Amino acid sequence: MRFINVGFGNMVAAERIVAIASPDSAPMKRLVQDSKDDGRAIDVTCGRRTRAVIITDSEHVILSAIQTETIANRLENNAAAEDDLDDADVGG
Repeated sequence: MRFINVGFGNMVAAERIVAIASPDSAPMKRLVQDSKDDGRAIDVTCGRRTRAVIITDSEHVILSAIQTETIANRLENNAAAEDDLDDADVGG
């Protein structure tokens, strides 16, 4: 299982992430508010401004203070590292 750092030492399982979105649009604001009301929101911003909303396959919504592009890059780098490990396992 691979984890992605979503800020301030908080980690999310990479394979559980369904979407990473900006919190600025009205639909995302509604999604965040609904998840807070339902107890599905996980706020890892440490009091800072929310810059990314991460949606998981369990319908949890994670609020992060890290930019969406940064999290996406970490996810891509994680996938590339995983591919490298898979290639090393096959060759060895």
